[in-house]
Amino acid sequence: MTTPSAAPVTAVILVAAGSGQRLGYGMPKAKVPLGGDSILIHALRGVAAAGVARQICVALPPGDRDLAAQCEAFAEELQRGGDASEAPEITAVDGGASRADSVRAALAALHPDTRSVLVHDAARALAPEAVFHRVAEALAAGALAVIPVLPVVDTVKTVARTTGPDADIAPELVTGTAPREALRAVQTPQGFSLDTLRRAHESAEGLDEAQAAAVTDDAMLVELLGVPVHAVRGASQSLKITTPLDLILAEGLLEGPLGARWVEG
Repeated sequence: MTTPSAAPVTAVILVAAGSGQRLGYGMPKAKVPLGGDSILIHALRGVAAAGVARQICVALPPGDRDLAAQCEAFAEELQRGGDASEAPEITAVDGGASRADSVRAALAALHPDTRSVLVHDAARALAPEAVFHRVAEALAAGALAVIPVLPVVDTVKTVARTTGPDADIAPELVTGTAPREALRAVQTPQGFSLDTLRRAHESAEGLDEAQAAAVTDDAMLVELLGVPVHAVRGASQSLKITTPLDLILAEGLLEGPLGARWVEG
């Protein structure tokens, strides 16, 4: 593992403990091949290239020695590729049963001098460096929480399950149309002051099972504290690789003439 020249101030938590069942490879999502490397390696390269972190803490499927070895090999690659004293430290931890459990495990492994943290999904392996910079700059300007977002281009309906005689017609019934101009699709990395994120996760430990299941990202936990969450521009190539079609799209981005990380959209 690499050791930075100074104690880290900003860290990135890379959540890579997902099962990847919907991809159909029969292995954890982080191991799935993408453009000749694993999804994990692509995600690590993107975080390191952004240059915003002194520590990258990766939450892996518990006991997965292969992915831990990939983290170690990547740390060695960073040392060989330039000034080793400037390379971020790579720390691997066992994730948990849920995404929140994985984030909490990584929080416990951060250096004590860390002041801000970006939480990033390894499944968004092609997130451009500029998105990391926009999030980090908002934190530096005083935000306690900031997320990258994109405008929603589809019309979004709210629905309810159909009951009674109409149940034979269709399984769901439209109950309303959300105002599209006020909607945003949320991506990662999501940035927080470390104290804010820790308070949010400590508070979440008191949620019951149904409440915990309704929380889909770290920003929601921060919102429950009443802390303002700021938004910056995301990027269309920060797609989340969840299904086989997502993987095909990601492969296409990698094969594009300009390279996925440098094309904003």
